[in-house]
Parts: sequence; structure tokens; C-alpha cells
Amino acid sequence: MKEEKNKKGEARLMKGNEALAEAAIRADIDAYFGYPITPQSEILEYLEREIPKRHGLVIQAESEVASINMIYGAAGAGARVMTSSSSPGISLMQEGLSYIASAQLPCLVANVVRGGPGLGTIQPSQGDYFQAVKGGGHGDYHLIVLAPASVQEMADFVFDGFRLAEKYRNPAMILTDGALGQMMEKVILPEEGSLKKVETPWATTGKPASRDHNIITSLFIQPEKMEEVNHELQEKYKKIQSEVRFEEIQIKDAEIVLVAFGLSSRICQKTVDLAREKGLKVGLLRPITLYPFPFKRLNELAEQVNFMMSVEMNAGQMVQDVKLAVEGKVPVYFKGRMGGMIPTPEDVLEEIESVLDNEKVLQD
Repeated sequence: MKEEKNKKGEARLMKGNEALAEAAIRADIDAYFGYPITPQSEILEYLEREIPKRHGLVIQAESEVASINMIYGAAGAGARVMTSSSSPGISLMQEGLSYIASAQLPCLVANVVRGGPGLGTIQPSQGDYFQAVKGGGHGDYHLIVLAPASVQEMADFVFDGFRLAEKYRNPAMILTDGALGQMMEKVILPEEGSLKKVETPWATTGKPASRDHNIITSLFIQPEKMEEVNHELQEKYKKIQSEVRFEEIQIKDAEIVLVAFGLSSRICQKTVDLAREKGLKVGLLRPITLYPFPFKRLNELAEQVNFMMSVEMNAGQMVQDVKLAVEGKVPVYFKGRMGGMIPTPEDVLEEIESVLDNEKVLQD
């Protein structure tokens, strides 16, 4: 049975949360530290059930604060580690994530977003965009942020997240939502053991005679040293810009471009089809990396389109980055739902037609 689980190319019907958890096992994680919270508790439950049969360590910590600090310690020792939570829990992890980013340690964090603010609702949301891409905690730092739009990507981005985190020695986040975490789809899982472990000469694994002490910290009392560390981080973030990823759908002749990530992008794919049936040349750009963000490509598209519309499950967060990207070349509109409500393809099409009607009135 174990051989069947590890077989590459095997198609399985899985929940998004379970696919992410199984991919983590196949990525050879050394440890997972987390705390249950809806709608991501299946990740912890799956790992608690499956890891003892395979390899690795799972600890249900006493809180999200404890779990992120366990991640800090294990990552500092060179372990491949991850955690997961949902919006309020991720908020509790922000101090630890700032420490980890400053100490330049790789780890993977999954945020299965729920509606807020506050304890909010367990329904899906994209209200944590600001928190994910603008730092979230204190200081000048960034996470690498991947936004899956399918159960397949929930699994794939575990491997991608670890590759990027370890390449740049930086925490990476999978920013998903409760709907993608709970929905079931066919997924082809990555082969177990195919994500090779990287060398960690910087880790605190005990000092051999051949090298100096490794010191991992985020505390730099002298301002000159703290500024030096910040400059080093900013240079790294410039290099990370080369990792930008996005998907384009019906863009070549588009006169209107929808910009949406995650679940919203799936909705917008149907909107594109509905709009095309009505003769409207609508396309879709889906950011796959939210950090780094596809500023350059959106700026290029602004030269060919009449307007853009950011479609999100929040009050308007990514729309600010879309506006920055186009530099005022074209109008950028927004369509959003909040509190766990999900827009329909028809809702988005109606918003597009409303913009077109208003523009016609102004021209007349």
C-alpha cells in the first residue's frame, strides 16, 4: 500500500487541505508544528495520522505563537519545516515570521484564509492579501507568496514553496482559502523523495573544528548593524523579483483585463467565457506569485487595453497593486465581496457591463 501512495502520476480525489498535507510528506519535511483552526484543521489531522507511518515529526503546539517559534528553532537547525493555520492564527504568528525573515531562515507557511476581521467566519476570503504581501509583522521584510487556484496547485506549491524558501533562505507562504482547502478535485501528487534536501552550512548543528560558530538571530542592537542587515534583505528581495509567475487567459486580443488570484481567478475564467459569448473582448491575468507581483506585465498590458478590473474576495487590497502597476495609463476598477461571500461569474460580468454603460454615457 505504501508503494501505491508513493507512485508518481497516481491520480487521487482529495480535499485541498489533504493534498497539501500529503505533498508535505512527499517533500520530506522533517517536522510540522501547528495548532487546529477551521477551515485548515485537516492539514494537521492528516499529518498526525500519516506521518507516523512514513517519516518526520508532528507536534500540536499549545498555540500558534508556540508553533511559529518551534518553526524558528527547527529551521535554525537546518530542518525542512512547515506550519499552517487560518487568518486569526496567522495573525498570532506575525512576530515569529518577522524574526524568521530577519534571521534569513527557510520555512513554509500555509494560510487557509477565512473571513474577517476578528474571529469572523469560517467561510472563504481573500482578506489576508495585505498581511501576506506587505509583511504583516514589524519591520521591512517580505514573504514569498504563492496563490493556488486548484487542489492540484495546493499540492504543487508545497514543492515550489520549499524550493523558493530554500533558494533564498526566506519564509514562503501558500495563500489559499477555505473553499480551496475543502473542495475535492483530482490531483496527481509529486513523487516522494523527489525534492532533494539542500546543504545548510549556516545552520546551528554543532560546531566542527573546520568552521567558526554559526549565530542565528534577529537581534542587532547597534543601528549600523541593523541597517546593514536591512540592506542585505532588500538586495535579496530584488533578486526574488526574478521569480514572478502569472497565467494569462484570452489576453492576446483583450480590450478589458480582469486581474484575480486564487478562487476569484476560477470565477473570472467563466466570466471571460460569458463575456466572449456577448462579443466583449475580456481576458484574465492571474498572479500566481503575489510576492513578487507581476507589476511589469500589467504595465505592458495597460498599453493595449481600455481598462482593468481587480476581482477579489475582500474590500479591495490587490487592486492597489494593480493601480501601482499600470501607473495611471488606464482606469482600474474593482469588484469584491466580503465576509466569506463569493462573487459569481455573472456578478463580475454585470460589473463590466456597468462600467461600459457608464463610459458610454460619459462619451454621449
